Amino acid sequence: MKFLVLIGDGMGDFPLKELDGKTPLMVAKKPYMDMMASRGVCGKVITVPEGYPPGSDIACMSLFGYDPKKYYTGRAPIEFYGMGHEMGKDDVAFRCNLVYLDKKNNKWLMGDYSGGHISKEEAISLISSLNEGIKEESVSFFPGLGYRNIMLWKNGKWMIESVPPHDIQGQEIEGYLPKGEGSNFLIEIMEKAKKILSEHKVNIERRKKGLIPANAIWLWGQGKKADFLPFKERFGLSGATVCAVDLIKGISRLAGFFTPHVEGATGYLDTDYSAKAKKAIELLSDFDVVYIHVEAPDEASHEGKIDEKIKAIENIDSKILGPIYEQKKGELRFLIVTDHFTPISLKTHYASPTPFVIFDERMGNTSSISKYDENLSETIYSPDDLLYKFFTKDIP
Repeated sequence: MKFLVLIGDGMGDFPLKELDGKTPLMVAKKPYMDMMASRGVCGKVITVPEGYPPGSDIACMSLFGYDPKKYYTGRAPIEFYGMGHEMGKDDVAFRCNLVYLDKKNNKWLMGDYSGGHISKEEAISLISSLNEGIKEESVSFFPGLGYRNIMLWKNGKWMIESVPPHDIQGQEIEGYLPKGEGSNFLIEIMEKAKKILSEHKVNIERRKKGLIPANAIWLWGQGKKADFLPFKERFGLSGATVCAVDLIKGISRLAGFFTPHVEGATGYLDTDYSAKAKKAIELLSDFDVVYIHVEAPDEASHEGKIDEKIKAIENIDSKILGPIYEQKKGELRFLIVTDHFTPISLKTHYASPTPFVIFDERMGNTSSISKYDENLSETIYSPDDLLYKFFTKDIP
């Protein structure tokens, strides 16, 4: 038996008046998810332990079988590892978003947490200029995927309060700047970056085209080096992951999974869903379990785009889940799950038990559920219980 875990990032939502009191998952056309719900084992899983922020770092770590209370040191170190880098035990990695700060009434607001979803090529140019222009021996910048980048502070401070930029869209930044020991240094770095980026040739060209400039950086999600127990030691299974964003690549590589590059996987709404399905099918020939992570529903939620979120869910169903099911019918056990809620109304993450479905062809019709959505059974599992049930328990 082989296993496929499909994580739709941020698919969970609240009922919306624009959808007559339904959620995007409820109205999306997703025949494969719904079929699996009607014939599988359904429930909800707590992906975010009490007291932890409801980010994809925490939630996806849980879904890979790693208790954040034991393994979590911060988001940025995971992403840094996902980029293929190593860090010293006293180094601190920070997530470094390229953002757009909007000045109104002499105050700076978080205009866009993604710098207008700046391209990978543009971001590389901006990050290169930061490395050239910020003369601090202890600080280095590393390009990631578009707006998602990393700053490494050698022998730095990390007991600092920081806020994700997607949590403060449209708000004044003054009250959300880093706080704690070392925060003044970070704010100085952010000010220096603003001066370099505001008149950078990339942003000059973006303004000419009517695009939002990435005129600043935002530092958050800091942490020290992470260390995971190999997944194979835990479950006795070899694994691989199909994903685009460095955060998931980092979790995957820390778990000891193979994490290939997927051409066309962007971590955004324009990602190549079919390429992800094709790569997953290839990997299933060589590995026991394949995780597929799709960022698109989460990005649509952060931007408040209801139609795009519905479209992303439908694409996951028709272009990823459907083709894999049709080609591997009877050979695979499926786990369909979302890592956390990202409600359109909030435009940020929300901790709530998330719906899951376990399905394989041997089950027959065992469920009274007709759709995969937030209204699944209130039977709530811990991540450990869910993964034990999925990977090791024989389900009739």
